[in-house]
Amino acid sequence: MHETDQQYLSRASLTKKRTRIQAEKEETILDAALEVFSTFGFRGATIDQIATRAGMTKPNLLYYFRRKRDIYLAVLRRTLDNWLTPLEALDSEGDPLSEIQAYINRKLEMSRDNPLASRLFALEILQGAPILSDVLTGQLKLLVDQKAAVIQRWVTTGRLAPIDPYHLIFMVWATTQHYADFETQIRALLGGTIADEGHYDAALSTLNTLFVNGIAPQSGP
Repeated sequence: MHETDQQYLSRASLTKKRTRIQAEKEETILDAALEVFSTFGFRGATIDQIATRAGMTKPNLLYYFRRKRDIYLAVLRRTLDNWLTPLEALDSEGDPLSEIQAYINRKLEMSRDNPLASRLFALEILQGAPILSDVLTGQLKLLVDQKAAVIQRWVTTGRLAPIDPYHLIFMVWATTQHYADFETQIRALLGGTIADEGHYDAALSTLNTLFVNGIAPQSGP
């Protein structure tokens, strides 16, 4: 295992004796840490706050993760892994419009169901990704390059309108993650959030109409 990969793992996960209880404890810590980091940021958060939120003592928490930075990395890495799953599911053998629409649906669901993760990730990026830069230029870039190539083949073969695949992916991110990252603004303007059924349905319908109409193959004059 590469050294940079090890920094994302807890102490227990680096041993062969990791138990189900240890795995559950680690998830509890990461869930608590997500709430704390999303509220106070990396610099403002403390180990004590995370331990209290997780219902653990500080020494017990430090058995699983050696330092605050390790917990922060693990939270961000878990978020990124979850976000990459919908993009990984983009099937080169599927119908292009259906595949893009399914990707939009999954991304909007993630913004609805886990807005804290989206906001924490956005904060890291806005700060220049000081901790996650290696992952962005490594794992994330590799996957985006692969899926951009798939979209480009669909464009080249006339199955999608002439579009830049990278900017299409960026636009899906921007429009779907907006509902999580700017939840306060959404609530102020709509009187609710994307978690409200009416707002979710309206957002999904609008995004699907916008994207599908925009990338559908162009008909002749």
